[in-house]
Amino acid sequence: MIKKILIPALFSSLVSWNINAAEMEKIHFLIPGGAGGGWDMTARGTGDALLKSDLVDNVSFQNLSGGGGGKAISHLIETAQRQPNTLMVNSTPIVVRSLTGVFPQSFRDLTPVAATIADYGAIVTSADSAYKSWQDVVDAFKQNPRKVKVAGGSAKGSLDHLVAAAAFKGQGFDPKAVRYIAYGDSSKATAALLSNETPLLSTGLGEVLEMSKSGQVKILAVTAPKRLTAAPDVPTLTEFGNPTVFANWRGFFAAPGTPQKKIAQYNEVLEKMYQKPEWVKVRDRNGWIDNYKPNKEFNLFLEDQEKQMGALMQELGFL
Repeated sequence: MIKKILIPALFSSLVSWNINAAEMEKIHFLIPGGAGGGWDMTARGTGDALLKSDLVDNVSFQNLSGGGGGKAISHLIETAQRQPNTLMVNSTPIVVRSLTGVFPQSFRDLTPVAATIADYGAIVTSADSAYKSWQDVVDAFKQNPRKVKVAGGSAKGSLDHLVAAAAFKGQGFDPKAVRYIAYGDSSKATAALLSNETPLLSTGLGEVLEMSKSGQVKILAVTAPKRLTAAPDVPTLTEFGNPTVFANWRGFFAAPGTPQKKIAQYNEVLEKMYQKPEWVKVRDRNGWIDNYKPNKEFNLFLEDQEKQMGALMQELGFL
């Protein structure tokens, strides 16, 4: 009799525990770029935090680079009915590349889920570079702009180029005079810097922070309004009298037609993630800033950024 009572009770508690162990069964992360880039780090860092904090039972990842991110966007749209558990990571470039016509789609062709982090831009040089500070770069540019080459992991007119152009414009130079060298992705651009093919790199802080701590590269300046806790020794451009402040948001999109109930579930687990120590570890390791905006607020933000980025790109001569 005791067994008949205890076994169902034990079974019931186990079932209850399994149900409560995770908020969602699975998430498949679609990454529009290669391994090691900002999108890749954001998707894998988020997936790792969700998994380790028991918010999601199973996570998987798929890198699908090409077309400046357009290949992954097209794939998500064309296979929408087969993507009920897919989140595609993206960032400011989805706005920039849509404006420049790199791909025909925009964020409106997808389902915005949430913005999650902000990553400041960084101007980087090699550890043995002749540039010891951002002021050295400014002085060199003043003498001969053609000798100051800046590598970036995105196409001309895209985000890395925009950040570099804005930084030099903030010093009173013609942004169109910046000699920007576009590479296929951030890993190739970083390799060009390390091999001294280019003396400078424009990228996200999160992509080079660990390399800086290990002494592989030197971060000359970041586009934050003040020094960051994660990088207290790195000066901001504002410290050189340069007004340039810019943060690249990163977030997630679902396939078009995804039910609102599913979007609400995604937002519920993402919001809970911020309270977990597993997330704090990932965030601080990469120098990211929490930047959570749920789907409706995220959509309004995207519409506003489209206007702001369009105006900036016209001012810099990219549109």
